[in-house]
Amino acid sequence: MSASSPSGSGIGRRGLCFVVAAPSGTGKSSLTRALLAEEPELALSVSVTTRAPRPGEVEGKHYFFRSPEQFETLREEGGLLEWAHVFGRETLYGTPRAPVEAALAAGQDMIFTIDWQGFRQMHAAMPGDVVGVFLLPPSLPELEQRLRLRGQDSEAEIARRMASTAGEMEHYAEFDYVVVNQDFTAAVADLRTILRAERLATARQTGLAQFTRMTAR
Repeated sequence: MSASSPSGSGIGRRGLCFVVAAPSGTGKSSLTRALLAEEPELALSVSVTTRAPRPGEVEGKHYFFRSPEQFETLREEGGLLEWAHVFGRETLYGTPRAPVEAALAAGQDMIFTIDWQGFRQMHAAMPGDVVGVFLLPPSLPELEQRLRLRGQDSEAEIARRMASTAGEMEHYAEFDYVVVNQDFTAAVADLRTILRAERLATARQTGLAQFTRMTAR
C-alpha cells in the first residue's frame, strides 16, 4: 500500500513493523513465508551481518554485508534498530534503521523474525511503528517432538533448546498479541487478521483530518 490513497480519498497510511518472535521449532519461519505469500504488500526486512556472503547471496537482497568495524560504527551512530550476537561472538546481525524508516514513510509494511530481545530494542527505538506477535507451541512435549522430527539437531542441542524455551516463553507479556500455533492454517489466518487490523489503526492512517472535513461539507 502506498503512502497516498489510490482511490483519491486523500487517506494514506504509514507502514508498520510486524515482528514475529517465537521459541525455536514453533513454526516462525514457515508461518512467515506463508504470510508473505498471501500478503503482497508485506516485505521481509533485510538484515546487516558481519559474516561473509554465501554462494548466490546478493548484497541488499539477502543481507547487507559489512565488516565488524563497519557494523560497530553503524551501531554507535544509531544506524541499527536492533542487533545481536549469533553463533557465539563470531557473527553479528542487526536491522538497519534507514531502509526501514524509508519503507514506513512510503506506506510499506515490513516483517521481522527476531527474538524477544530484538523486539524489545525495536519497540524502544520506534514505539509507535512496531507491532509484536509472540508464537507459542501447543505444548512443550509437542514442541520437543517437532524438533526431533526436523532431524537437524543432536539430542544435546534439543535438550539445550528445550531448556531455553521456558525462559523465552516468559516474555510473551511484552508482545501485543499471542498466537498458539496449534493449526498452521489457522495460525496464518490469525496473523493476517492482526496485520489487517493494525493497518487500520487510527494513528497509522494519514489524512484523516482533511478527509473528515471535506466529507462534512
